[in-house]
Amino acid sequence: MRTLVVLPTYNEAENIERVLDRIASAMPGVHVLVVDDGSPDGTAELVEKVCGSSGWVDVLRRPGKAGLGSAYREGFAWGLARGYEALVEMDADLSHDPGALLSLVEPLSRGVDLVIGSRYVPGGSVPGWSWYRHLLSRGGNIYAAAWLGLHLTDSTSGFRAYSSRILEKLDLGLIRSDGYGFQIEMAYRVMCHGGRVEEVPIRFIDRAEGKSKMSLAIVVEALGLVTWWGMGRARRKLVAYARRPSAGSPSKIRER
Repeated sequence: MRTLVVLPTYNEAENIERVLDRIASAMPGVHVLVVDDGSPDGTAELVEKVCGSSGWVDVLRRPGKAGLGSAYREGFAWGLARGYEALVEMDADLSHDPGALLSLVEPLSRGVDLVIGSRYVPGGSVPGWSWYRHLLSRGGNIYAAAWLGLHLTDSTSGFRAYSSRILEKLDLGLIRSDGYGFQIEMAYRVMCHGGRVEEVPIRFIDRAEGKSKMSLAIVVEALGLVTWWGMGRARRKLVAYARRPSAGSPSKIRER
C-alpha cells in the first residue's frame, strides 16, 4: 500500500533526524510529510537541508501553532489529494517506535479502516510512567469508552493508521478538536461511519529529547468534549426510542 506518515512538529530539531532515519529503516518506500508549525528552533529548515532532495520527505510549513488536530487534518488532505492508501499518525519525539509501522499498516490491507497502536492490549506497555499518569490515561480511556460506546482500550493513542477510504467518508472539516480529543473523536467518527477498527500492541516511551506538549488543559478539553458527544449520543438514542411504535400500536397489531 502507498503509505504516508504524517509527522506534526514544533521544536523537534533534537529528534527529527533520528525519527526520519528510523522510519526509513523500518519501512522502506514510505513517504513522510512533516507538518511544521513555524518551529523557532528551525525544525523545518533542518528537514529541508537534510532530506530536501531525497524525494521521500516533504515539508508542509504553517505560520504558527495551530493544534495537533489541525496538523493531521491538513496532512491527511495532502495525502488523499496525492492518492496515498494508508495514512499514519505518529509523534516526532521517538515516543512512538517506528519499528511498529508495519504492524500498524498491515491490517489495512485486510479491510480494516483504522488501526490503533494500543498501550493496553496484551503485549502493549508504557514503561516508566508514574501511577498518576497511568491513572489519568486509563481513566480517560474508560470514560470515553463508557460515554461513546467505544469498544477500545486506547482511544487516546496518537500512533495509528487510517485507510484512505474511511478518511474520504469523513468530513474532516467538521472535526475541530485537538490533542486527546482529536484522537477520541476520530475513532468515534470512524465507528459511526461503520468503519472496522483494530488495536495492535505498542510500547510507548517518553520523548527522547525536548519538552512535552501535553498539558492539563488538553486533557480537560478532551474530557469535556467526550461528555458533550456522549450527551448527544444519548439524546439521539432517546429520540430513536421515542419514535418506535408502541406495543399496542396498529402497526404492531398488524404484525401479529
